[in-house]
Amino acid sequence: MINLRKVAVLGGARIPFCRSSTNYFNLGNKELMTASIKELVDKFKLKDKTLGGVCVGAVVKSSKDFSLARECSIDAGLAYETPAFDLQMACGTGLEAAIVLANKIAIGQIDSAIAGGCDSTSVVPIELGPKLSSKLLRVSKEKSLLKKIKAITQINMKDISPKVPAIKEPRTGLSMGEHCELMAKEWKISRKDQDELALKSHLNAFNAYQEGFYDDLVYPFHGIKIDNNIRGNADLEKLSKLSTAFDKKHGTITAGNSSPTTDGSAAVFLSSEEYALKNGYEILAYLTFAEDAAVDYKNKEGLLMAPAYAIPRMLERANLTFQDFDFYEIHEAFAAQVLCTLKALNDPSFCKEKLKIDKPLGTIDLNKLNVKGGSLAMGHPFAATGCRILASLSKVLYQNKKGRGLISICTAGGMGVTAILERP
Repeated sequence: MINLRKVAVLGGARIPFCRSSTNYFNLGNKELMTASIKELVDKFKLKDKTLGGVCVGAVVKSSKDFSLARECSIDAGLAYETPAFDLQMACGTGLEAAIVLANKIAIGQIDSAIAGGCDSTSVVPIELGPKLSSKLLRVSKEKSLLKKIKAITQINMKDISPKVPAIKEPRTGLSMGEHCELMAKEWKISRKDQDELALKSHLNAFNAYQEGFYDDLVYPFHGIKIDNNIRGNADLEKLSKLSTAFDKKHGTITAGNSSPTTDGSAAVFLSSEEYALKNGYEILAYLTFAEDAAVDYKNKEGLLMAPAYAIPRMLERANLTFQDFDFYEIHEAFAAQVLCTLKALNDPSFCKEKLKIDKPLGTIDLNKLNVKGGSLAMGHPFAATGCRILASLSKVLYQNKKGRGLISICTAGGMGVTAILERP
């Protein structure tokens, strides 16, 4: 029988998140991810050190980044002897990477690791059509110049049809925003409630920067010191005047209550408790429980509702209630998604019929939600968000000296990732 070890979160580092096609316009995933890992390496004096593993991922990924984790970890200064691998689970990538590494630490396979995630929606891979690809491949395989020229003449203008990635669900053809608009209608989420949540996100993030909370979590990169989407002067009147984005006539979701497409990266340092004590590292919090879920978003459920299924299962395993937390970090892909999840967990019919539990989970104190800002304010580089949340929530618990935090992240593909952090 394996005796599971406690998994410690030692700290995190990231670069400022920037709206797509702004400050990081010409930077790809490798540059972004290397920057965050390097800051972590410098912060914890890990240069030339061998760790148990590195796991990072990106959602919008080019084929040239087939070994992203390995190349970034070496470029960031870790020893060549540190193993590294890539992982991708849409918006849950960063948190899932941390969970996978935490499991390795817990069973004693490794004693230290870095989890990370990054995304650039400014530098995206443009695919060639299948006809052009096959014809170019034939050109490259021909031996003589004459045969190569002949193969080239077989290419016509119809073959040149580049495919630009679209953030749409392949099984429905709808974007995430369009799916969330359907959820908002189903759960009767008002525009006012969404805008109020967005406003709170911006003000919490702005105030957290002002008070210096992010000084040892967010590091300058390419002349940027702060996430460039945060609006400290946001107000409800401005938010209420924005046009709806996905349903022009009857919609409630706008650019103001949705997270923008964003470039950035984040990384987190994890270890066993023994490793931390041996190396003189202070432990911020412990990663104790995690749970994934997926839903049939095509036929039965809203695309971003999977966390509402994962949270109750995780709470049951942890023997906790929904109110047993000092802080909640619910990823703000859209304000409506957060509000749909919270409403569902307090709905008797949903809990009985879909979750198969006797009574609703109840409500939470919204003053404990995303206290240092969320994705609506800071942005959402898809794969980076999980590690951003993990690092900031660990620091919140450390500053609080004790407590418990819940993390919930919805993802494309109808999935969700949740976790619990604790500081005794």
